[in-house]
Amino acid sequence: MRKASSRAAVAGIAGIAGIAGIAGIAVQAAAAAAEPGPTPFAAPAGQIEAYRDRVPKTVVELQPFRHSTTIATEGAGGRRGSATLIEINPGVNRWFLLVLDWGERGGRVVHHLENPDPATQTLTLVGADPKRIRLSAGGRSVGCELWADGPAGALEQARRSRLAFAPLCNGRLFLRNPVVGRSTSLEKTTDFLRDHVWGAEGIISFVRREFYRDAFIEKAPEGATRAPARGPDAPPPDAPRPASLAAAHTDRTVVPEQLGIGLSESTGSLALGRWQAVSGLSDVYLSAIEPQAIAADLLASDRGLVNNLDAVEAQALAYLVAFDLASFELGFALGTEHPRVGWAGRVRDEMRDPALPGPDGIDSIAPLVANGMVPPDLMARTVATFTGGFKRQHGALHDGALARQNQGSHYGFIEQGAILSKLVPGLATVFVLNDGSVGMKTWTTRDDALLPQIRHARQNGVPLIEYDAARGTSAPGPLVARWAAGNWSGSDTGSLRSLRAGACLQETGNQRFLVYGHFSSATPSAMARVFQAYGCRYAMHLDMNALEHTYLALYVRKGSNLVVEHLVQGMSVLDRKAGDRLAPRFLAFPDDRDFFYLVRREKAR
Repeated sequence: MRKASSRAAVAGIAGIAGIAGIAGIAVQAAAAAAEPGPTPFAAPAGQIEAYRDRVPKTVVELQPFRHSTTIATEGAGGRRGSATLIEINPGVNRWFLLVLDWGERGGRVVHHLENPDPATQTLTLVGADPKRIRLSAGGRSVGCELWADGPAGALEQARRSRLAFAPLCNGRLFLRNPVVGRSTSLEKTTDFLRDHVWGAEGIISFVRREFYRDAFIEKAPEGATRAPARGPDAPPPDAPRPASLAAAHTDRTVVPEQLGIGLSESTGSLALGRWQAVSGLSDVYLSAIEPQAIAADLLASDRGLVNNLDAVEAQALAYLVAFDLASFELGFALGTEHPRVGWAGRVRDEMRDPALPGPDGIDSIAPLVANGMVPPDLMARTVATFTGGFKRQHGALHDGALARQNQGSHYGFIEQGAILSKLVPGLATVFVLNDGSVGMKTWTTRDDALLPQIRHARQNGVPLIEYDAARGTSAPGPLVARWAAGNWSGSDTGSLRSLRAGACLQETGNQRFLVYGHFSSATPSAMARVFQAYGCRYAMHLDMNALEHTYLALYVRKGSNLVVEHLVQGMSVLDRKAGDRLAPRFLAFPDDRDFFYLVRREKAR
């Protein structure tokens, strides 16, 4: 397997920090927890009403759980004003807004603060204490003076640094500064066309259909796919469940020429449908499959819910990477630009309320700051990142039942407990609760009872597969074969086949795995069949059409260096390079796209 072009060392965690500008709950249990109570939110009634009201509002008014404290304060030169500390979600204890109001002459400024130790550290405004902010953890308190010295104060110096995460209080807090995220020429061009050119979506669709379909397809060399494997090697201990294959394919191997990830037992080939341990990263596994190798009885099931595989996608390789959720926590972050929060361009006219700037009453998350990077306190434990879901432009439905309810069913998302776009019933949703447990399900109104506990969430379309309790197994989602109603992108003329990515949850005994799937050329039907073959309980679509939208990188630490391994070698062009050093996307510099990240769980202290 070739790795030279996709594996490069960076100068250790300290080096990355410098570049960045800084010194189980099971699905069943999550569903049970969503049983409706007397009130859906543990929040003041007025804030619940503001959250629900269909009126223009600020992103702060969209937060039903927020808690605010205001004190009188004094700034440089003795000027008097007020300081307000807004805790965005007390249950998460990560994001805060500090509002300094100096009246008509002095103005008002809002700062977005991040608490890197939400499990133990609390923030308090102290009126009589000149230190202004008190940080408490482990029974000890430390004062932190942020604004008393005006332009020379710590807060103003942090703002002027323009670092994505500027340290405050000896690194006990970070100021999140607005930054410009990296985007490729393709991203810039499509964004420009959508924002400024009438009818641009048709132009973009034509280009994708004529020039990008199957542009990234990978097929195993003919000889390699026909050669027998060494035999049924024992899978790694605690590996995920292998795929269910047809008898004719159980001993076949493939040579994945574009794979950029190192494997512990590499022989240059992969046995179809089996898992191999990733070298240097415990509890991370990789597998490859061709959809045509899936067991015949599975391919014959639920014919009314999926389309038959065409000859091209049947042979197109798919790579899957599995993460043991007992060892990793999942995070989610918005990019500097996407997804946006205004109206999606594809929403039906009758669903759009002209009195509202967006479906939730906002068209910006300011003064909250999205900066397209892994938080600095998590960088040292980050083992993987991968791109998120559709941009807001495509993140709603135009046809079908979901398009005619909930203002077009815009895809929702939550970061660090901040509701930035409401979670909408009927959509496929991956979410992380405040205890770190991961769930994936089709959202319902009853699930809103989980909102106070949600740290992260991302919706993207409708389910590829979902669990059928009556049969005790998973089945394709009801809209997998319906192009428009499922909002699968591609085109209604049959060119649904494209480079695509998705994710699923697999449960094997007491183990739970988050599985990322990269499909070199597939329709939603092929994706559903692959996730079914691997015994996933639930699966959802992510993004598509280009390597930058299906990007996944693993980070292997070797001494003081970090080796970046891309799932597909061509993904390396999305990172920045200086000589033989690589600064990875999402970890070393801001990016304009939303993404997920996996961090290794800390050992109990």
